[in-house]
Amino acid sequence: MQNSQNPFTTYDLIVVGAGAAGLIAAITAARHGKKVLLLEKLSKIGAKLKATGGGRCNLTNTLSNEDFMARFGREGKFMTPALNAFDHHALIAFFAEIGVESHAPDGYRVFPVSHSSVSIIAALEEEIARLGITLICSSRVESLEHDGIQISGLKTSKDIYRAPNIIIATGGLGYPQLGAEGDGFTLAAAVGHKVTELYPAMMPLRVKESWVEQCRADTLPKVEIRIDLSKAKNIRAQGDLIFTSNGIRGPVVLDVAREITPLIEKYGSVPLLINMTKGLNEEQIRAHIKDEIYKNPEQSVLTHMMTLLPESVARALCTLAQADPDMGFNKLPGIQRDHLIKLLAWTPLNVIGHDGFKMAMITRGGISLKEIRPETMESKIRKGLYFCGEVMNLDGPCGGYNLQWSFASGYVAGHLGNISI
Repeated sequence: MQNSQNPFTTYDLIVVGAGAAGLIAAITAARHGKKVLLLEKLSKIGAKLKATGGGRCNLTNTLSNEDFMARFGREGKFMTPALNAFDHHALIAFFAEIGVESHAPDGYRVFPVSHSSVSIIAALEEEIARLGITLICSSRVESLEHDGIQISGLKTSKDIYRAPNIIIATGGLGYPQLGAEGDGFTLAAAVGHKVTELYPAMMPLRVKESWVEQCRADTLPKVEIRIDLSKAKNIRAQGDLIFTSNGIRGPVVLDVAREITPLIEKYGSVPLLINMTKGLNEEQIRAHIKDEIYKNPEQSVLTHMMTLLPESVARALCTLAQADPDMGFNKLPGIQRDHLIKLLAWTPLNVIGHDGFKMAMITRGGISLKEIRPETMESKIRKGLYFCGEVMNLDGPCGGYNLQWSFASGYVAGHLGNISI
């Protein structure tokens, strides 16, 4: 969709970026009577939104605001005003209002009933048209105009547009194949904002251990990963794990990768401990195997281990423990038996790398939150400049967290400072 317009027209607001945050910011402002110009550098809106959740579009989740914010770590409290104004209940109601019903089939993750991001984007496009928002695609913003205090407009590769309010909603560096280039970081830095170090997040990881290649056939459920460093001992995640030819992926890896990528840069290698036995500790594993031996005393070590793990993983752990998989468990030397049980409880892996932003779904880092007012998303440095979504230094795990934050921050920014929370 492309609306014709005059580059000399003055707008109340210009929104840069037509992703989740920018779309709802533009819609919110237009609903409050503002004349809005929405600029998107790609040929279509919502490219990253379309790919979210494998195209199923996990919009949000049903956690309370407190629990939701806790999953973002130390900076999570910054979201308090935005979530108070636009939580998951409000988001679900908003989409219902524009014709998209949603549900939470597992009681936690919220999807459109269609389980298709196409229905989300189509509804947002219709609302943009209904509100008379001017949308220009294939338009790259090159710089912001200001007098040292107040924003006055911006310059694209073709035109100059005037407005006393600009919202930067350009996202981060994740999904570069969908146009992510970090434009918003460059624009913000040029007008005096600090951009923190940027790291790829929500991505597969590479490990030093070669045995993982033998275990690619199976998905392991309810795996817990924790970082085995004293300064990161409280960092852990739980979910499905998948081994790859040179590392690990799956939801649990996506969740913890945001914590690991900065540590790789610092230490070169990050040690992990992985519980693949659905949370059983050493004592519980020992009791489980003892019970299995009592029921089937003649069966092999491998057979008993396969009551806890897929065969490929069980064989790999036997190799690590130098234990004969075909021997009876009670016939193993005590050192090997104890080593095997320790490996079943916590399997060590060492992360040594990743494939950078080309495989990252989101960005760790962004525009410093210290320079943004959480009640309005307005810059503390330039009057009339606002930010929303991933361009800010705030990122969460997978499961609807980052989309909910994009929508909530966009909703607040779209009020242009005139919001009661």
